[in-house]
Amino acid sequence: MERKTHILVIPYPVQGHINPMLQFSKRLATKGARVTLVATSTIRNSMQALQGASSVNIEIISDGSEGDETVESLIATVDRFKDVVSQSLAEYIEKLNSSKYPPKFIVYDCALPWALDVARKYGIDGAPFYTQSCAVNVVYYHFKKGTVRLPLEEPTVSLPSMPKLAIKDLSSLLSNPSSYPPLLNLFLDQFSNFLEAKWIFFSSFKELELETVLQIDS
Repeated sequence: MERKTHILVIPYPVQGHINPMLQFSKRLATKGARVTLVATSTIRNSMQALQGASSVNIEIISDGSEGDETVESLIATVDRFKDVVSQSLAEYIEKLNSSKYPPKFIVYDCALPWALDVARKYGIDGAPFYTQSCAVNVVYYHFKKGTVRLPLEEPTVSLPSMPKLAIKDLSSLLSNPSSYPPLLNLFLDQFSNFLEAKWIFFSSFKELELETVLQIDS
């Protein structure tokens, strides 16, 4: 019997990122793929509660947390998180490559752009998944490109294909870039290599499903 294509999905360990990628994983599973959501040890307890409760497999890999560490403190050590999780992910892929279900594809949270490098190391295709709205992504993208420089000097910001934005319309990370530099860098770095991926996913199922229904009805 033909084996199912095995897809790994790895979210950033905060709720606003986990939920969209979990729902995406469930949809992938309905298409016949074997899907494993790769969670990190900071959210071990909440994710293990889902094991066996859905069609998605749950795997926990280390992010260097000691069990009592909060997500907030983990974000403050972005470099350590990257180093530990990239190594843990590589070890997990090596383990799977000698199993019945070697992974063929990785869908990674846009906050983890280095996951594409890990995937390529093992000859696996990868694609980022953007959990925020496209409008928010556009804003961060242009700040990453340097279309607008920080700190802001004008009361409004003009960006291509976007209405004029007041400072109050922007994330506090942009309006006050010194408030949390590690988190700001995390959001800007999500565009560091996204054009190198073959595919890009966005969290917009409702609109896509509606579009499909309209096409069928017409």
